[in-house]
Amino acid sequence: MRAKIIGTGSCLPDRSATNDYLSTIMDTSDQWIHSRTGIHKRHLVSSEEETTLTLAVNAANAALEDAGILPAQLDLILVATVSSDFITPSTACMVQKALGACHATAFDINAACSGFLFALNTVDAYFQSGACQTALIIGVETLSKIIDWSDRSTCVLFGDGAGAVVAKASEEGMVASIQGSDGTGGDILICKNRTNNNPYIATGTDPGYLSMNGQEVFKFAVKKVPECIQSLLAQTGLCASDVTYYLLHQANYRIITSIARKLKLPIEKFPSNVERCGNTSAASIPILLDEVHKEGKLSEGDILLLSGFGAGLTWGAALLKW
Repeated sequence: MRAKIIGTGSCLPDRSATNDYLSTIMDTSDQWIHSRTGIHKRHLVSSEEETTLTLAVNAANAALEDAGILPAQLDLILVATVSSDFITPSTACMVQKALGACHATAFDINAACSGFLFALNTVDAYFQSGACQTALIIGVETLSKIIDWSDRSTCVLFGDGAGAVVAKASEEGMVASIQGSDGTGGDILICKNRTNNNPYIATGTDPGYLSMNGQEVFKFAVKKVPECIQSLLAQTGLCASDVTYYLLHQANYRIITSIARKLKLPIEKFPSNVERCGNTSAASIPILLDEVHKEGKLSEGDILLLSGFGAGLTWGAALLKW
């Protein structure tokens, strides 16, 4: 049995910050940001009521409703995030409590922007083993709280949001997947946690902010994502044109267009919301999938190829039948 997505949902914070707004609080402009990234605005949490957990729960409820599944029917809840509200308990356990999913096992996955794909592949493995039948997978981030808002090269890229899918064990669904990591590139995109603080050593250092080598990330993405896509196509014997849509991690529109050119495919096969949402890390692929689904662009039997990359370095891809 394989993972078949039967419902999607998403949640974006109420308020968004346009490039023009950011230009009033830092030395930047809409032209500078958009020409380099394709981003015009991003959603940011703006109240104490908007948290990683509340975004995750809202997206989860939307996906459950779309799937026609009750929380008590869930066997497994996986949350992909790098911006949990707490170090412990996990966001997944807190989602379980909020939903009343009393029969589910719940845990988080940290694979940065590849997190949703790692979670989807993990669920597929659970289904293949026969360990469970119904799962909720959430990608959620409130990256705005770990961003240095004085660093204009980084802060303009990221946004907050959540996307979720419900998956059932089925004869059809996931066709093939790939994932990997390379820890030697970990310092390209990094955010430090608390440092040592005990009776022997007290550094007094606060947790750090996200920092990134943008050029290295760009080079990594435009090389690794096409490799993943071509590997999956070779595994399945499909041609690139057989895929209905390529749903890629929404990091930068220039990355997406570069990948489309490398694959010699029309940009219309690459839906994008980065212009409106920015880079929402683990949430970007499920948010995009929910938008494409709710816009009525998917038909039964469509072939989708999801692919992403992130800090770690990590990467992953999944080819599935809708």
